[in-house]
Amino acid sequence: MPRAAPAIVATETFTRAAQPVLPVGAGLVLRPWLRRDGPEVYGAFQDPAIRRWHVRTADTLEEAADWVDDWSRSWTSGTVANWAVADSRSGRLMGRASLHHMELWHGEAEVAYWVVPAARGRGIAPRAVDALVRWSFEVAGFHRLELRHSIHNAQSCRVAHKSGFILEGINRSAGLHADGWHDMHLHARLAHHIQPTEPIPEVATQPVYRLRH
Repeated sequence: MPRAAPAIVATETFTRAAQPVLPVGAGLVLRPWLRRDGPEVYGAFQDPAIRRWHVRTADTLEEAADWVDDWSRSWTSGTVANWAVADSRSGRLMGRASLHHMELWHGEAEVAYWVVPAARGRGIAPRAVDALVRWSFEVAGFHRLELRHSIHNAQSCRVAHKSGFILEGINRSAGLHADGWHDMHLHARLAHHIQPTEPIPEVATQPVYRLRH
């Protein structure tokens, strides 16, 4: 059935163009994933915090390398776009920044990110998200970007606010983690966005909805 309006984001942005390298500043870039990143990804996923919030484990170096291959190939799918956050000189991995659940017709996507333990405390996540947001709005033409995290993840909440994502509400029991279902903060940012001035809210202490066996 034909649609009454054209797609907000052209599929050719992903299917007919190479994945770009995005400048972040302060010696960082967002670049496509390389198989050689596998060992560093494996090391990152030994970190308890990354495992907790991403609900995923890398049991072998080969498994991590396969993830990296999948992230690299995902560009042409038009549904997920993954970048490695890396040192612009050495190429060393600092983290990951991604667009998930891309709906090109509606111009919507969900932002996700993580930073390796050794690189934390340097403001890398907000800067990487800012670079990703600029490209998404100014080049790709997205209309709305969302960002979700567990209400118990205070650090991710700070990153969201530093990157201009306004808290819109709570999705109840919407994220399955190792310890059960978590309520999730829903943040969003629009293409024509004014930086919010409201204070960062306190992280909620609502209970986790544990699985029944």
